[in-house]
Amino acid sequence: MSHLLIASIVFACVFGSGLLGLYLRELLPANHLSDESIGVVKLATGLIATMAALVLGLLISSAKSSFDTATGEVMQNAATVVQLDRVLARYGPETREIRLTLKQNYAGAVQVLASGDAAQLAKLNNLDTINRSEDFERKVEELSPSNDTQRGLKTRAIQLVDQAYAARWLALLQAKGTIPAPLLIILVAWLSIIFGTFGLFTLRNGTVVAAMVLCALSTSGAIFLIQEMSTPLSGTVRVSVAPMRDTLARLNE
Repeated sequence: MSHLLIASIVFACVFGSGLLGLYLRELLPANHLSDESIGVVKLATGLIATMAALVLGLLISSAKSSFDTATGEVMQNAATVVQLDRVLARYGPETREIRLTLKQNYAGAVQVLASGDAAQLAKLNNLDTINRSEDFERKVEELSPSNDTQRGLKTRAIQLVDQAYAARWLALLQAKGTIPAPLLIILVAWLSIIFGTFGLFTLRNGTVVAAMVLCALSTSGAIFLIQEMSTPLSGTVRVSVAPMRDTLARLNE
């Protein structure tokens, strides 16, 4: 289910609950709208609002953490690939073919990440991509150094290959995060109760309805942002691939 559709459902539930509250107000007996009744309901609603605010805050913090981690891993991967290319260049002309393969593989990865399409991102984790990665690492391991300098550079190159792959896998794992469905359902239920009480103890007029619309939009927008930041490699809000493009331009210089 798309994040925009989820946000639309949240908006419909929350705003619909507010309208339901406005409708029920006209049906309730007067004694149900006494000051004592309103006071008790406000206290109960305040408790639910506090819990909802805490959950929203935790979700936003978690989503932001996932987004920042993915951003850091993409930047780290870009820096590691540049270092790997320079180490291979220092090794000697024997690595020319390996460096060309590195650039081709990296260009493909940049193209996939730039698309922001979840279906395309899945290609970074399929069998063909894994085999190409293993073939590239095998070529680096098969280098035959002729002196101590080349032996040191080969060891360093293998370490950088491992670091680049580790950063890539971590970024891909971060890309699959999302809000657990039960938690989202409970949160929307709490928000619906809160908006229902807003309507229940308010006289219906254009200002009240407009305020409910804006509040419902803000709430559904927050859920949308949380969903988007929880999947930082796809969607509307995603990690920038500018560092990777810069790295690609520097390869084989």
